[in-house]
Amino acid sequence: MTSEQVAPPGVDITRPSIARVYDYYLGGKDNFAVDRHAAQMAMRVTPDGPEAGRACRAFLRRSVRYLAAEAGIRQFLDLGSGLPTQGNVHEIAHQVDPDARVVYVDNDPMALAHGRALLADARTTTVLDGDARRPEELLERLHDRDLIDFDQPVGLLLLAILHHLNDDDDPAGVARRLIAALPSGSYVAISHFHDPGEAQPEVSQRAREVEKVFNETLGTGRWRSREEITSFFGDLELLPPGLVPLAEWHPDSEEIPPQTTTYHTIVGGVARKP
Repeated sequence: MTSEQVAPPGVDITRPSIARVYDYYLGGKDNFAVDRHAAQMAMRVTPDGPEAGRACRAFLRRSVRYLAAEAGIRQFLDLGSGLPTQGNVHEIAHQVDPDARVVYVDNDPMALAHGRALLADARTTTVLDGDARRPEELLERLHDRDLIDFDQPVGLLLLAILHHLNDDDDPAGVARRLIAALPSGSYVAISHFHDPGEAQPEVSQRAREVEKVFNETLGTGRWRSREEITSFFGDLELLPPGLVPLAEWHPDSEEIPPQTTTYHTIVGGVARKP
């Protein structure tokens, strides 16, 4: 049975979804023809789109593992979590501590339906319908439902989400409000599409081309400068090695990947709130 035959209520299969395009890049089956078309259009400009998806997922795994095992974080807030796939946040965190708490937040109907089905019997994990563009509303719901203990350190995951907030959505303001709510000792992980500008003009040109495709098909997607992305961390302390191409952040091996377009145009980092 195909995904087209089992679309949950409220899922619009006539327009592409960020979560489902990402699912397609990861080799998943929870996507529709319109999502595959949008992904393939972007791949005409950057054929390594699936590699980008895998790099983002690998960064998620490494950063969560670091926060759980090295930093002692026992509760995670994952905004824009997308469709469940292998190596979810709760699976990684629970390898360190089965009692670690994870709250997934998304506003995609299909991501919510699949996430809730997957976690129907979960004791420590919740899927919440929420919009990152309304941080005050989200924080109020987290408090009211006692989903996150804001007296204890939190691992805030803003992975591949801020680049889907347009400039007029004020992504810097969103990040600032969320970080302000975190107690001392919390950590923030961010991954983001990167336009290297004049430092790498050919890569920058490719970034602008794929940004145009994303906005024409998905209506969203911003490739920002290093300075803009760094500003999202505010005055937090970036952990070594700083804001780097995803594969360079605490890699599992010493091997450095080939210098592909994807390698340069998605960066990430993790910072600590003193």
